[in-house]
Amino acid sequence: MQNTKLKWIYLAVLSLVWGSSFILIKKSLIGLTPLQLGALRTLFAATFLFLIGFRSMRKIAASDWKWIIISAFAGTFIPAFLFAFAETEIDSGIASILNSTTPLVTLILGMLIFSMRFNKNQFFGVIVGLIGCVALILEGASVNPNQNYWYALLVLCASVCYAINVNIIKRYMQHISPMAIANGNFVVLVIPALIVLCFSDFFKTEVITSPKVHMSLMYVSILAIVGTGIAKVLFNKLVQISTPVFATSVTYTIPIVAMLWGILDNEKFTFYQVLASGVIILGVYLANRNR
Repeated sequence: MQNTKLKWIYLAVLSLVWGSSFILIKKSLIGLTPLQLGALRTLFAATFLFLIGFRSMRKIAASDWKWIIISAFAGTFIPAFLFAFAETEIDSGIASILNSTTPLVTLILGMLIFSMRFNKNQFFGVIVGLIGCVALILEGASVNPNQNYWYALLVLCASVCYAINVNIIKRYMQHISPMAIANGNFVVLVIPALIVLCFSDFFKTEVITSPKVHMSLMYVSILAIVGTGIAKVLFNKLVQISTPVFATSVTYTIPIVAMLWGILDNEKFTFYQVLASGVIILGVYLANRNR
């Protein structure tokens, strides 16, 4: 299948998977702390990826490992904890909306740091999509006035991390298979995740035996295997067959899926947020027209 068609399939699958990740984070936090969630998510995903693709790392050259390490922390480890802490104060749907700033950050970093070229369609599409995101944020703030929007800064920091990661993959890791990148990332992260978990009080008897924790572990295992492990491989491939802006435009469609899950979980959304979601989709189309 041609890359032009294939990239849209990857975009749709990732939208569904990552759009569902925000509600899984919310449910995982019922029995787990943000530190426990971030660490367990990393460890579960690492176990899954090692089982299906550990040998792929043999093709990673020694000179590539510095980029693998940066990609690991920027694209996976740090955002896992930032989102976990953010969703202790803001709704899962709002967190997904704030994550939609990633394409704009990617565009800016790509031009300023990575010498990437972007055309007018991409820039205009990113701006239109961002307008839709701002509309969603403002409407969300009015619907949920008691939420602490300082925690929104954590999501914005995660967007910066994602932008750094996608530019690094596109610029320096085109020759490495998506599976090798993913496994390399988690080899780097296993020890840091174990250290965090050990200092998070997870191994206390009252924590391990708690029914809430058992239910949360089920949610975090789904989040780790599908939302982190499988999605990580798909996203790496998407970056390689498209552009950084196209790949990160998945963050424009994620909120729509996340909002639907939020509605099912009794989060408050309005008709104006639905209209803003339409503006987001328009931004995705404009950013990728004729590509």
